[in-house]
Amino acid sequence: MLITNTSKNIYIFFSLIFVVSTGCERNVGDNTLAQSEALAKLRCTSCHMFPDPSLLDKKTWRDGIMPAMAEHFGIEVLQGNVYLPHKNSTLSIKEWHGILRYYETLAPDSLKPETSQDKISDWAVFKLKTPDPDSSQVAATIMTGINPKEKKIFTSSLNYSALFEWNTLLKPSLVTELSTSAVDINFPEHGPFESIITCMGGMRALDNTKGDVIGITDKKGSQNVNIAKDLIRPIQTQVLDYNKDGLTDYLVCSFGHNFGGLYILQQLPDKSFKRVTVREVPGSTQSVIVDFNKDGWPDIMTLFAHANEGIWLFINDKKGGFVEKNILRFPPVFGSSSFQLIDINKDGRQDIIYTAGDNSDYSRILKPYHGLYVFLNKEGKNKGSFHFEKSYFSQLNGATKAMAADFDKDGDIDIATIAFFSDFKSKPYDTFTYFENETKTGLKFKAHSIPISDKGRWICMDVNDYDGDGDMDIVLGNYSKGFMNQENLKPDWNVHLPFVVLQNTVVMVKD
Repeated sequence: MLITNTSKNIYIFFSLIFVVSTGCERNVGDNTLAQSEALAKLRCTSCHMFPDPSLLDKKTWRDGIMPAMAEHFGIEVLQGNVYLPHKNSTLSIKEWHGILRYYETLAPDSLKPETSQDKISDWAVFKLKTPDPDSSQVAATIMTGINPKEKKIFTSSLNYSALFEWNTLLKPSLVTELSTSAVDINFPEHGPFESIITCMGGMRALDNTKGDVIGITDKKGSQNVNIAKDLIRPIQTQVLDYNKDGLTDYLVCSFGHNFGGLYILQQLPDKSFKRVTVREVPGSTQSVIVDFNKDGWPDIMTLFAHANEGIWLFINDKKGGFVEKNILRFPPVFGSSSFQLIDINKDGRQDIIYTAGDNSDYSRILKPYHGLYVFLNKEGKNKGSFHFEKSYFSQLNGATKAMAADFDKDGDIDIATIAFFSDFKSKPYDTFTYFENETKTGLKFKAHSIPISDKGRWICMDVNDYDGDGDMDIVLGNYSKGFMNQENLKPDWNVHLPFVVLQNTVVMVKD
């Protein structure tokens, strides 16, 4: 049937009348609100953890989250937050407005800021080293990596589809050109490659963003092997032998939008690779390979940071597959960004250090639950329970990554953090914070604001012994091209430095 412009306009007019009329039911009693809550919990939890209305303000729910979610239910969105029925909708307009009513009624007008930890502005155990800035371009570093054996730093930037190495004097040289910019580098202890490079394909988390995993066979980068092509936005690759056949396999985190997941590239005897799916859910961000149950087989713990956010454990079943167990789960507005396994309280069990702070989706406001978390392993005598409890939190707007080590060499575990989506107007010093642990078996931290907020905006970080003196150094990558969530924000930091090094001074040798 041919629909003319006139008939189409009449359809939209009556649809809008219907929408407005159903919207007038919002001033209702507790019973209807309770029904709306039940409906929201039923429908929203089909894809992710239920998000409480208190997590965002009314405006962000109304103008940011709900229009995006309506499309997932097949509801047509017109002019921002006017909703039209569609024949393929899985919710009626009345049901949808019930969910809207629930969030608009119970959400606060604004979020109350979390009290942040007092910080000391000093250099702690670090001193600053910088390469020469490149005034011809704005820094867009998306990868930094330290190879302690070579005493070199490796970087990749959106400005070049290439891998660069930097010597101890922070002078660069080209290692190799790449298919797209690299976002991850791995230096395997065994196998045919000097390094494994993950080329993401692009910054945007789209299903048509395709990247590669590349093996570099020599230090000069003259011979590259394309391990896998056209993966959906791969962002991390690790080495393992998951089936114990003596052949090197690769674990890849693939972060798309509707597609992606956690995959193993299983090496076959003819040196080709077969893709084995561990969990096919978009948002796979970061993995740790550890033998959790001490049976001699490699297990996997992975952070998923899109929609159904959380940390999952995959126990190797010794038959070519895994037994999946959810360890921690977070609401979809949390912005999970990184995690690390480390025994932070010295009780012999691996704990989880976690950051929430990704703020590039539909709710780009400062959030009091963004920051640094520590979840202590409370397994106790109940072996195999893999139970973790929240034991520490420090509010940090836009927290992007945390890396733990004994930086000051006093026997306890300290934590370095970066915050890409920091509150630049009020707390620009939060972009890098060093949490110095003051007790060997507890979680009492002294927070240091290292004065480098004027040197760049940090999106990536690596920790290792860069100078070979026995302590842990830090390299931070500067990304200054966009992603300004705060209105009228203009960079007041150095936009030309590709990275900085925080050289640890606890144990020093001559440069």
